[in-house]
Order: sequence, then structure tokens, then C-alpha cells
Amino acid sequence: MLKVPSSAVAFMVGLCLAGCGAKKPETTSKTAGAPRLVTTTKVFTEDSPLYVEEIGTCAATESVAIQAQVTGQIIKRDFADGADVKRGDLLFTIDPRPYQAALDEAKGALAQNHAQRDLDDINLRRATDLQAKKVVSPQDLDTAKTNVTTDQAKIASAEAAVAAAQVNLDYCFIKSPIDGRTGLRQVDVGNVVSANAGSSVLLTVQKLDPIYTDFTVAENDLAEVRKYQPKGNLKVETDLPDDGAAPRYGDLYFLDTSVQAGAGTIKARGVTANPDHLLLPGAFVHVRLILDTLKDARLVPNQAVQISQKGPYVFVVKADGTLEQRTVKTGQRQGEMTVISDGLQPGEVVVTSGQLALAPGMKVNAQADPAYQKEQAGKSVTEVKS
Repeated sequence: MLKVPSSAVAFMVGLCLAGCGAKKPETTSKTAGAPRLVTTTKVFTEDSPLYVEEIGTCAATESVAIQAQVTGQIIKRDFADGADVKRGDLLFTIDPRPYQAALDEAKGALAQNHAQRDLDDINLRRATDLQAKKVVSPQDLDTAKTNVTTDQAKIASAEAAVAAAQVNLDYCFIKSPIDGRTGLRQVDVGNVVSANAGSSVLLTVQKLDPIYTDFTVAENDLAEVRKYQPKGNLKVETDLPDDGAAPRYGDLYFLDTSVQAGAGTIKARGVTANPDHLLLPGAFVHVRLILDTLKDARLVPNQAVQISQKGPYVFVVKADGTLEQRTVKTGQRQGEMTVISDGLQPGEVVVTSGQLALAPGMKVNAQADPAYQKEQAGKSVTEVKS
């Protein structure tokens, strides 16, 4: 058996101990590293809406299909396609000459009837005087009275004919019945249009201000809607997706009385001011039926809320710079913010980014998130010290 000198053994033990001593400071540096840098913001309070969210479409508050009410040739057009028009503005002119002639003829017949009535009035007065003198028979007097009565009936009929002829003449000048915007015309000057019941539409005029927002409410949400409806007129928020414009707010105009068979939804309609005509009929919009306002709701950025097997949570930065993982109860989202109904107090500091590398008890270097500092500065918030 090979014997190792005792001096060699001692030398190897010394090397081993020296190596172990060199690794010990390295292990210590890993566990006691610098605090991790995270961005944070404070929990703040703001009045926030309680709402039911749906997808809807816009519809004109009034839509009129313009049709001819007399037959004739169109001789003039007085609007541009897509133009805004007022009630009473001239749109088309149908050749009025035949209808002017018919009106003149009716007026002539009326004048004749008036002249005949004047003559028969004279004859009646003469017959009455002669009857008093026993010169004419009672039958002649009765005939004179009948002639006057007949003349009055003819005058009434002639006046009705004049009125009808005037109406037909007026129909030659097709005017807008509402304030609105014209669509694309369907006929041009020179076309002959008909007053038949099946005649084609010449033009459509739609009223765009205000405008309707049509949407549906799920049957499951109906009880919640009815709970808040008696408290006052519910508001409807209408927002065009990806247009960059602020949402429009209007009133709930209509809530149907029956559930749509097979769909489990109830039809609803809001009415919203639309002076710039940004909302157009048929456009798909995001709709919120606002039921109530949550006073001083606690809000945090959406990305501050994380999800675990136990539910949503946030990392709270305590006064000593260490982290606490706090389970929270979330409410509805308000744009980039989320309502926290339980688990946080206003003024507490929560982490907004970097949560993946964090753990409870870890010490962090908290930097205020500039995006939410700016957003909070623009809001009326009330921070309550816990």
C-alpha cells in the first residue's frame, strides 16, 4: 500500500480550506444584492361609473324616403349628394306647367259658378218680391231657391277642385320634410317620375343630430338595470372604436318590454347629441349603459393587478421599501384603470411593472411611474391616509 507523506496531506487540507474560504463571500453577495428597481403609483380615488357594456349600432333619429306624389318630368335638382338640408329646402322640381294649367282651369270653373250664383241670387230676390205681390206661383219661388242652393254646392265643389289642383302644383316642388343630410340621388334631371304606389325612391334624407344608439341588454343584467332605472334617467355612453375622440353621452330613450326569443337579450336605445355628425347610421360602437356612479372608488392601473391561483393580487410597497403581496377584489375597468373594491386603501403604493421577478419581502427601489403621475395630476383625486 502506497503511503502519502504527512506533509503532503497537510498541504492538501490547507488548499481545500483556502478554496472554501474564497467561495463564501460570493454566496453572500448573491443574497444581499442591491434592491430591484420597480415603477410604482399610488392608489387614488375618483368617482367612477357602474355600467353594463355592450356592442351597438347607430341609427338616424328620422329617415325619410322621398318619392314623387305627382307624375311628370324632373326639370331641376337643387341639392348636392350628401348635403345638409333644412326642412322646407327645395330638392327636385317636376315640370309644373300641366298642373298650373289644371289649377287655372279649376279657378275658371269656380269663377263661373260664382257668376251663376250671383245671377240666381238676383232671380231669387225678384221671385220673392213677385210672390209677395201674388204675381208668381209658389213653384217658381221654390225653383229660384233651389237654383241658389245648387249654385252654392257647385261653388264648394269648384273650390275643392281648386284646392286639389293647388296641392298637385305644390307637389311639383319636392322639399325636404326634415332637417337632415341627403343621401345619393336615384334620379337625374330629365327622368319622368310617377306617383304610383310602387314608384321608386328619389332620395333618402336622414336626421343625424341627435342620433340613436341601438344595443341589447343581456337578460341576466336586466334585474340590475331595473334596480337603478327608477332612480333617474340612465345615461348611455357611445364610443367609436379606434377614432381617438372622446365618448359621447346621451340618455336611455327606450327599453323593450319583452326578451327576444332565442337570444336572451332585451332591445334598448339611447339618444345622443351629434352636432358634428361624427356618428353615422350603421356604425358599430362600444356602448356603456351607465347605471350609477361609485363615489370615491379606489383605482389602480390595469397592469398593477396580477392573477394567481388564489385570484387577483397586487404588490404593495411598504414604508420600509419591502414588498407585500396583497390579495384584492377587483371591480370594473375604467379605461386604463381598474376599480379595487376591497384589499387596498387610498394612498398605498403599488407596483405597476416588473412583477414577474418580485417576491414578498423583497426590498425594492421604488420609482414613481411618470405615466400615471401625469394622469393623476389631471384628475380630481382625494388621497386618504390610512
